[in-house]
Amino acid sequence: MNELCKIIKSTTEPNFINIRSSIKTYDRDALCYGAPCWRWVYHALHSADKWFINPFDYEEPSFHEEGMDNPENPTSVVLSDEELLEYLDSVEKKTMDYLDSLTDDMLYEKPDNCPYTRMELILRQFRHISFHTGMLNGQTVLATGEFPVWISETSRFVDDGIFVGRYRERQKKQDK
Repeated sequence: MNELCKIIKSTTEPNFINIRSSIKTYDRDALCYGAPCWRWVYHALHSADKWFINPFDYEEPSFHEEGMDNPENPTSVVLSDEELLEYLDSVEKKTMDYLDSLTDDMLYEKPDNCPYTRMELILRQFRHISFHTGMLNGQTVLATGEFPVWISETSRFVDDGIFVGRYRERQKKQDK
């Protein structure tokens, strides 16, 4: 793998950890812009699944129904948080395997039948995942008064709590 691809991979990992923390802390049934938060989770995960690699060469997950990726559309499917976390795991693995297959030169290329370069697709999903993770975390802060753990570098992440306040308290105790 080339240097740019290594950087992309190392900055993609925290995005997945951050949205995972959001799912573990949010109120799935709280309404955000008229839809329950779990629908926004699915929207973000589905977008990463579809748009990170090539949205024009994509197969929907088996549980997906038409329009389900738009939280404003009614759906008969209700995914549990466990199912959303399993979907996240599969999207993360698929994405990381994809990044492992790229070279820096490939980032400037457009996938088959796609009007966007691989780099454009990747950057769009960085933005999209971060936006929805922040949106979910905002709902959590309003409901609980606590902010879910947010990381920017995987190597600095210690998975010993899901809320920043509790994490900071443990850090202070360890520093003494």
